[in-house]
Amino acid sequence: MGNLTKAQLPRYVTFFLFFFVFLNGANAVTHYSIPEEMEEGSVVANLATDLGLDVKTLSRRKMRLDIISSKKYLDVNKETGELYILEKMDREYLCISKTATTCFIKMEVILEDPVRIFNIEIEIVDINDNAPQFRRDSIHLDISESTSAGERFSLSNAVDPDIGANSIKTYFLSESEYFDIEIQTGRDSSKFADLILRRALDRETQAIHNLILTAVDGGVPARSGTASIIVRVLDTNDNAPKFDKETFKINLMENSPIGSLVVKLNATDLDEGLNSDIVYSFSLYTSEKTQETFSLNHDNGEIRVKDIINYEDFRIYDMEVIATDKGANSLSGQCKVTILITDMNDNHPEISIKSFKSPVKEDIAVGTVIAVVSVSDKDSGENGQIDVYISDKLPFILRESSDNYYELVVSEPLDREKVPEYDITFTVTDRGTPPLSDNETMTLELLDVNDNVPQFSQSFYTIQVKENNAPGELLSSLTAHDPDLHENQYLVYFIIEKEIVNTSMSMLFSINPENGNLYALKTFDYEIEKEFLFHIEARDSGVPPLSSNVTVHIIIMDQNDNTPLIVSPWRAHGSVVEEKIPRSTDKGTLIAKVIAIDTDSVHNSRITYQFLQNTDATLFSLDQYNGEIRTMRMFSYRDSRHQRLVVIAKDNGEPSLSATVTIKLSTVETALKTYADMTEIPEYDIFSDLNLYLVIGLGSVSFLLLITILVTIVLKCQKPKPSKAGPPCRNSVISERNSTIADSTLVSNDAYWYSLFLAETRKGKLVVRQPVPKGSRYFVSSIPRSTGLTETSDSAASTLQASTTTSSSSS
Repeated sequence: MGNLTKAQLPRYVTFFLFFFVFLNGANAVTHYSIPEEMEEGSVVANLATDLGLDVKTLSRRKMRLDIISSKKYLDVNKETGELYILEKMDREYLCISKTATTCFIKMEVILEDPVRIFNIEIEIVDINDNAPQFRRDSIHLDISESTSAGERFSLSNAVDPDIGANSIKTYFLSESEYFDIEIQTGRDSSKFADLILRRALDRETQAIHNLILTAVDGGVPARSGTASIIVRVLDTNDNAPKFDKETFKINLMENSPIGSLVVKLNATDLDEGLNSDIVYSFSLYTSEKTQETFSLNHDNGEIRVKDIINYEDFRIYDMEVIATDKGANSLSGQCKVTILITDMNDNHPEISIKSFKSPVKEDIAVGTVIAVVSVSDKDSGENGQIDVYISDKLPFILRESSDNYYELVVSEPLDREKVPEYDITFTVTDRGTPPLSDNETMTLELLDVNDNVPQFSQSFYTIQVKENNAPGELLSSLTAHDPDLHENQYLVYFIIEKEIVNTSMSMLFSINPENGNLYALKTFDYEIEKEFLFHIEARDSGVPPLSSNVTVHIIIMDQNDNTPLIVSPWRAHGSVVEEKIPRSTDKGTLIAKVIAIDTDSVHNSRITYQFLQNTDATLFSLDQYNGEIRTMRMFSYRDSRHQRLVVIAKDNGEPSLSATVTIKLSTVETALKTYADMTEIPEYDIFSDLNLYLVIGLGSVSFLLLITILVTIVLKCQKPKPSKAGPPCRNSVISERNSTIADSTLVSNDAYWYSLFLAETRKGKLVVRQPVPKGSRYFVSSIPRSTGLTETSDSAASTLQASTTTSSSSS
């Protein structure tokens, strides 16, 4: 039974039934034997059969089990009387005592009517269900490398909860040339192993040995467990320190800094711990002078300079260094060190400034001596020979004046605006190996002289100014730059005076003398003034002062500030014109011509005409450029007798300005006079009205002239500001006939102007109407057809000049 395994349990259940009946009064004990770990539901025995009970009465008699245990592992089937496994049983758990060879579960079978009690005892038989296990997975051993071969070391044994043949049977050790094991049997038949040292250990060869110990039980199949054995070899002081070389030769320059490293000696010891810790020291064969000049670090073997080394005193230093370990029985090694001192160029050349001038003016003459320097070197031979130089990029040269004395001379003209100061470095170098050098730097400052003319960023400035500007408006900032310093760079700005039509530029423009901001002193009108050309001067404050000027071109930009004025057809009252035309008018006949004028510039004064309202769009056409209204067809009986045309005249400005005129046409059946005859006005009426206006104008001018004289006397030196003449009118009508009307007439009524315009054009006159500046009236000039263009321009100009004077007086 001891050889049963869990693999055999699913196939069948093997148990031994020992039925012992002990007649001790009425008590009897039934004994069963089963293996542990039987599957749940497995049948152990049929109690009805074994106890001689009637199966049919088991339920009625309330057959039950009373197990003397903390847990119910078995139960009875009341229908069949079979005793079966209710839960798997582990012998190692049930039988806590590991030394017990047998394990039992005791229970009672109880029946009623009549009451009977049967004692049942079930033996749990062990199977090999547990593998051997070490108490620790790793076993650590420390063995000195001086331990003799054959030494024995105890190892902790493995345990196996199984009993009998299923318990531990033997041990195995992994292959090793240094170790083996010996198996021992205890008093309780348990097995354990001892580790045996087969040969002496050497820590320097192998410091750690890793072994595997395996425990195997006697079950079928056998089970096993392992533990690792880590053997650490303990060191003994069996190795002496050893230097890398037995002899060292070191070359050392004289005057090496104190504390500088000469050499670092390194000795090694194959041992470990204190046995490998090394202490360095000078031997008795090292002289006191050597030990005073050099120091030896006892811990790391560094030899450093301890005192000043002079080649002239000692050229060779010999020393012997010992390395000793810290083992109980210390061991040591030694080496020899020879230090050879090398001579060096150890004195630097020196430079001294004997004389130095700073600051100096930037216009200092070429060839002037700025400084005197001297050089020296305490060494001799080539080590004492000195070369002195400065940068060849400087405008200076060195000139030797005597032994070891040099002069610094200006070699090129100086310019403070390019380089305000110079850092001059004198460098002296001896001819030793390696060469030594020294340097001395001095700063030469340059004083400014007024040698630069103020410069504008441009030679010609064009400034565009929109008309109707506000007085005092900033037009531009004209700034100049002067690279000089202090008062030589302080600039003052002026407008160079220039008169235009008896008007000074300073009355039109103003410039800030400090920053060059240019301002307008008045409001400009493009229709009167179109451009100005003058000069601005920038002058510094040096002695003597320097200046430059720049040309300024002011261009007045036109704005669309004048509304078109319709001068034809003539309107007596309001803006409505009534005309009569024959109903028999042919196609293409000129009905009327709308003429509008605009005093703005060419772009803004370009007039176009459109119908704003047309009673019959198929009857009349309007030329958008010349304003001519013509018939597109003949009148028919269906056409209305009254036609209403609204014409709008728009300029080309942004935004566009416009004026409108309304023409009411009435058709008549009888023939009418021609357009010219219809609008003719008698001459005596014209001249009569003209005389009236001339009388009124003459009286007004006389009155205003008197007031002007009085104001002039009061204000004494105040000078009136003349205005420029306005441009000639752009619109005119030319006829081939002559007229004897007066050349210039002052009018203020559009109706009168229209009638005069029609009369004069019929008589061969060129009629020009010019607005009075800053007034609501106009001058009308009539010029004979034979008069040339130049005369017309002059006449218009003189008429305009007269009107300007009158307007100024009126003001």
